[in-house]
Amino acid sequence: MTARRQIRLTTRGRQSGQPRSVTLFAWPDGETLVVVGSAGGSARHPAWALNLRANPAAEVQEGKLQRAVRTREPEGTERERLWLLVTEAFPLYATYQRRTSRTLPLFVLEDAPPQ
Repeated sequence: MTARRQIRLTTRGRQSGQPRSVTLFAWPDGETLVVVGSAGGSARHPAWALNLRANPAAEVQEGKLQRAVRTREPEGTERERLWLLVTEAFPLYATYQRRTSRTLPLFVLEDAPPQ
C-alpha cells in the first residue's frame, strides 16, 4: 500500500486569477504525486479541479517545502493503474465514485521545468 501525503495545492482561480489553496491527500507515483477530485462524491467537481483544467500550473507545499508543478489528467491504462493505486490505499474513493454519475478526476502533479 502506498502511503498518502498531505499537501497544500495552490491553483489560480479560473475566473478571478487569484491564488486558491486547498489541503488534499496525495499519493506518490515515482517522481510524481496523484490527487483525486472527489468532493466526497458530490455531483459537482471541486473548484480546484476546474481551476487545474483551466490552468495546469500550480504550487505544492509539503511541510516547509514548496515547489511549482504542472498538472495533467491521466487517460486510458495510466488512469486505470492510478485509480487502482489510490482506491487500494484509500477505498473511500471507490465509495465516492459510486455516489455520483461524474467520473472522479485524477491529476498527476509533475515538477514544473525551471524557467
